[in-house]
Amino acid sequence: MNSQVSSSAFQQALASGQPVITAELSPPRGGSVQQVLATADQLRGRVHALNVTDGSRAVMGMSSVAVCRLLLDRNLETVLQVGCRDRNRIALQADLLGAHALGLHNVLCLTGDPVKVGDQPKARPVFDYEAVRLLRDVKNLNQGLDALGQPLPDGPTALFPGCAADPQSPSWTGLKSRLQRKKEAGARFIQTQMVMDPEALRRFCRELATPLGLPVLAGVFLLKSGKNARFINRMVPGASIPEEAIARLDGARTPRAEGLRMAAEQLAAYLEIAQGVHLMAIKAESAIPQILDLAGVPPLVSPAVVDGTGLRPLAAEPP
Repeated sequence: MNSQVSSSAFQQALASGQPVITAELSPPRGGSVQQVLATADQLRGRVHALNVTDGSRAVMGMSSVAVCRLLLDRNLETVLQVGCRDRNRIALQADLLGAHALGLHNVLCLTGDPVKVGDQPKARPVFDYEAVRLLRDVKNLNQGLDALGQPLPDGPTALFPGCAADPQSPSWTGLKSRLQRKKEAGARFIQTQMVMDPEALRRFCRELATPLGLPVLAGVFLLKSGKNARFINRMVPGASIPEEAIARLDGARTPRAEGLRMAAEQLAAYLEIAQGVHLMAIKAESAIPQILDLAGVPPLVSPAVVDGTGLRPLAAEPP
């Protein structure tokens, strides 16, 4: 492969300005991929790409590279999440080159959650890089150079890097500075953390992302109950679910159904503000089509994926 590989449906949708929907999948904690593949098939034709997390919340799971490749084999486009917590710069570059070779061109560059929030808090964190430095390495690889500035023998890669951001960050100047650095390092799109305040999202898009020319996919998180929301506030770095939302869930006759309605309301509202939405429904990914239906988002008309030589229509069933 080389840098002339045709852009994917996800990339084309972002470039066209049309609404873009992505959804997040967590790799299995064991050696079987049957459940995650079955869940992914339920999202076929409803999202432009499936993010596969990389040690999210510092919890062990299968290699995201492996899961992404298996999804691509089933004609499903992916966004490979790459975190800096567990690997040094040598390993990160190796994984990026491997992703390119396997046809996994969309990558979300992340610093990674601290190990203390995960299930193995005695693990030793690496953090040789953080997200901006990782983005710079992707940019170098796409220019045919390694981290030392030496030419790659087989030419440039064709990676399409994105970054994360928190529109509700308590430090606006810090958020602005870091987003500017990510753009300069090569970021091409933004997938945000969970957003509960539409006005914060509106300001983020208007004052920061749009001037930088970065399309925004706003994070929508499925909350299952008030208890679930409080747990997320306590355990997920950066989460800030307001008390009004928690009270709404607590007061609902069926909290899970109320959570679905809340997610659908956010999805519909955020599509009026940002270019798209990134859906997160941990351990309830099969509910994502219902959220889309409640929000009035129809199935994709002409979804497609990269097959290594170009685009082909997304099959109704895996080949």
